[in-house]
Amino acid sequence: MSSKYQVVIPLLVRKLLGLQAGTEVDVIVKGNVAYIVPILPMEALQRKFAGKLNFKGLRDKKDRI
Repeated sequence: MSSKYQVVIPLLVRKLLGLQAGTEVDVIVKGNVAYIVPILPMEALQRKFAGKLNFKGLRDKKDRI
């Protein structure tokens, strides 16, 4: 870690996660471990979940309390 608290992510990890310069990431801390998770753009999330969401059993907005 640098004096500015910057961390270098190894090349192999960057390749595995598909990280490029400018990719936004989130850091999730659980106990003593920090997880680096890429934040996917909305378009990528839509493609990832296309056809996989099931809205059966959900109420219409007008029926919500």
